[in-house]
Amino acid sequence: MKRFRRHGQESQRDRLKQELFAFNKTVEHGFPHQPSALGYSPSLKLLAIGTRSGAIKLYGAPGVEFMGLHDENAAVTQVHFMPHQVELVTLLDDNSLHMWTLRGHNGLSELLEIGRFTLTGPPGAPPSVTRVTAVLAHSSGELLLLGTEGGHVFVVEVPGFRELEERNISLDQIASSVPDDYIGRRNLEHVEALQENPVDPDQVIIGYGRGLMVIWDLEKKLAIQHIPATQQLESVCWTEDGKYILSSHSDGSYCRWMVGGQDTNEEEKSDIPYGHFPCKAISKIVQLPTEEGPPFLLFSGGMPRASYGDRHCITVIHGKKHVALDFTSRIIDFFVIRDGPEHTGEPSALVVLVEEELVVIDLQTEGWPIIQTPYLVPLHSSAITCSHHVSTIPLKLWERIFAAGKHQNAHYSKKPWPVTGGQNLAPDPPQRDLLLTGHEDGTVRFWDASGVCLYPMYKLSTAGVFHTDADPNDNMNQGTEGEWPPFRKVGCFDPYSDDPRLGIQKIHLCKYSGYLTVAGTAGQILMLELNDEAAEQTVEAKVVDLLQGQEGFRWKGHTQLDIQEDPVMFPAGFQPFAVVQCQPPAVVTALTLHSEWKLIAFGTSHGFGLYDYQQKNSVLIKCTLNPSDQLAMEGPLSRVKSIKKSLRQSFRRIRRSRVSLRKQHVNTATKLQEANARLEAELAEMELAPVQRKIEARSSDDSFTGLVRTLYFADTFLSDSSHNTPSLWAGTNGGCVFAYMLRLPSVEHRADEPVTAQLSKEIQLMHRAPVVGIVVLDGHGAPLPEPLEVAHDLARAPDMQGSHHLLVVSEEQFKVFTLPKVSAKMKLKLTAVDGSRVRRVGMAWFGSSRTEDYGESGLLVLTNQGDVHVVSLPHVKMQVHYPCIRREDVSGIASCVFTKHGQGFYLISPSEFERFSLSTRCVVEPRCLVEAPLHSGCSNQHQSQPDGASSTHRDADSPDSGVPQHLEK
Repeated sequence: MKRFRRHGQESQRDRLKQELFAFNKTVEHGFPHQPSALGYSPSLKLLAIGTRSGAIKLYGAPGVEFMGLHDENAAVTQVHFMPHQVELVTLLDDNSLHMWTLRGHNGLSELLEIGRFTLTGPPGAPPSVTRVTAVLAHSSGELLLLGTEGGHVFVVEVPGFRELEERNISLDQIASSVPDDYIGRRNLEHVEALQENPVDPDQVIIGYGRGLMVIWDLEKKLAIQHIPATQQLESVCWTEDGKYILSSHSDGSYCRWMVGGQDTNEEEKSDIPYGHFPCKAISKIVQLPTEEGPPFLLFSGGMPRASYGDRHCITVIHGKKHVALDFTSRIIDFFVIRDGPEHTGEPSALVVLVEEELVVIDLQTEGWPIIQTPYLVPLHSSAITCSHHVSTIPLKLWERIFAAGKHQNAHYSKKPWPVTGGQNLAPDPPQRDLLLTGHEDGTVRFWDASGVCLYPMYKLSTAGVFHTDADPNDNMNQGTEGEWPPFRKVGCFDPYSDDPRLGIQKIHLCKYSGYLTVAGTAGQILMLELNDEAAEQTVEAKVVDLLQGQEGFRWKGHTQLDIQEDPVMFPAGFQPFAVVQCQPPAVVTALTLHSEWKLIAFGTSHGFGLYDYQQKNSVLIKCTLNPSDQLAMEGPLSRVKSIKKSLRQSFRRIRRSRVSLRKQHVNTATKLQEANARLEAELAEMELAPVQRKIEARSSDDSFTGLVRTLYFADTFLSDSSHNTPSLWAGTNGGCVFAYMLRLPSVEHRADEPVTAQLSKEIQLMHRAPVVGIVVLDGHGAPLPEPLEVAHDLARAPDMQGSHHLLVVSEEQFKVFTLPKVSAKMKLKLTAVDGSRVRRVGMAWFGSSRTEDYGESGLLVLTNQGDVHVVSLPHVKMQVHYPCIRREDVSGIASCVFTKHGQGFYLISPSEFERFSLSTRCVVEPRCLVEAPLHSGCSNQHQSQPDGASSTHRDADSPDSGVPQHLEK
């Protein structure tokens, strides 16, 4: 009978788990890492990006996103949508072709791979015969033309990938028709370009590497015109009326050729736009007509090789307007979106994919401003150094942050986002969520993380508080009147931090009071408040000596930042009003804010402090440095700062001389990247060194034992069980927990009477494992609410009648103590079971998927194995665990941040967050539909593939995974 009851209880617990917990990777935010190909469908209004890791991503209207992953671990080199259909073709650098479709299923679209194909040549033929170099998706929707390295053009029927041998165009057929006077019938080289005549689908132009272009009639199977260019060919473009062909070449020239019934011996027009001196190749050229006035001419490259060979430029010429758009990284590809249903109207937007961002330029507004992207924003425009998530933002605060951001974005175009394909069918987000990212350049960026699109709301810069090496007038791309080429810098990717000490390491935002605190690499802690108006103010500085004058220690690391003594004008938004400067100026490793008590606590590898930001006064300083720990006196930047500084100064000298003389060409970008990489490695090493430790008990002589890992405010019972009191708890890397009783003056005397702190408890964990989390549980076993949460009627007041418990999370175990006696009550060992160590913890509320009014609090845990666990409270029982991040992905594990509703974010690359959910109720994922164009011809026959058709999805942790998690349900 007893056994039966236990079985019933277990099955009930299992049902409850199914209602509360489910693991899904839901969406990727940010910019695809290492993009390698770009495609666009004018009829579907979708753009596609392929990457070097074999991922394919489709984007339409905001919220419309699809992801797929090729089984082959090969780079995507080309992406082509089939005209007026829901299919697209990808070419990989292993020479395989893949057909994908957007198939409808349960009212939503899925991206599925429906076929793959590799050209096979005759037996014994060299690989170059079938190595594909150019792809043309024919407007009939039924043919692919594949140009190869060997000079042949193969014709393949789709979607079945059947080679039509009788329609192939061999190199022999072309060579036999080339005029005798074409430079001795020399080798034509590979097929560089294939383009269809926009007014006659039977005619295609085949462009060969050596320069020859041949107009071929597909029906008559013969060459109808030869265009004998002599320069190496880069690209070909047919004008919309079919009367002219533009070709661009390796010497920086482009030529215009008339299309006629006979061979053309001379080009209509030849131009080297930036000529006189040798120029780089023009890799792509496009000419588009306008209804009234001159056409748009756009081309990439062509810069003078000696002076500007390192620039990544696209030139736009429209009548007398001529601009060389100067991008932040290498150009992958570009296309132009045009108005009108058939993509035949006025050119409206230029879309450029560069290696580190997507830039969209409004071609219809005066000055050609940039259109802000609602997705694909480069999160890594300066390297991300930390993250902080805040759930359920009050509407008033949301509107104020949004207004501050809108003021910053006044220079963007007012035109709506031009990529509008598909329908976003996801429900409106139930709450407003913010993700804050700290960056190496001292900025904090606020992102709307409520839905599928991670939208940039506001950017805060802390650099203005300090004197730095940066020169605000120092811009290598400043345009001057009459300058040639007429450069205009575009894009926001700028990985070069002027001073790595500015890097943001910790962030804490109180959503109820609007107070924000951020802490940096050089021991600086800034206190900021939200102001809707610009204001000039002096920032008050307080220096805190964490060593408290101890003898025998000398800081060998970087110096502190110098704070501006004069008043500084701060724009509307978060404005700093106080700075705490730690001495020594080591990286801030822990930070917390209590807006109700007007206190912030901060910690470094040397100790921790408590600061009263209402009175702007220091309350407590505690040194935790072990006398034997000399490593803690060496800053992570000490070995690279001198390199960085000298590189910065050299770079500035070069930039200034470029502006004045335009004669020097020194490529320092590589050196700067190396210095940045070295710096990141140092920071990562500093972050990880303290936790790479043995599982058995540690010696008190271990390095970094004094490093403060966690700080926590609680109103609980410290002295006796009948009087609760404010308290501060601090946990160190050496397994030590300090508890301080705080005495706060009454409200009427809060501004003038000092806050005091008295050490009440000190706990030393037996195994000296680093303390990564501290939580106080009330009489009901629930975590204490956030500051001001009860005052705003958004949480139940904590139970102060029953006894409170203290949960201390170390790297190795979860241990519950009773309060105020601090006697051990229960524990859950993690390391003893599977050798894992805790890396991140967070509190979350899990709502039931069945009943609206039931839910549970749980402790979210991430281990060094990349697994996520949910631990029940207050009984510390393991509920569920799932593999989440590859254990080798150290930076991914270090970057993980949990939300209060059971979701999480971690970096799968420097520029992308993977979002995951452990909750059945709180899931954010794309739910979208793309319908085939009405006049799509044959495409409908492949609309409904059998359910067994292969489907792939990018999963950073499972390279061989098949069906995407968000399609499995």
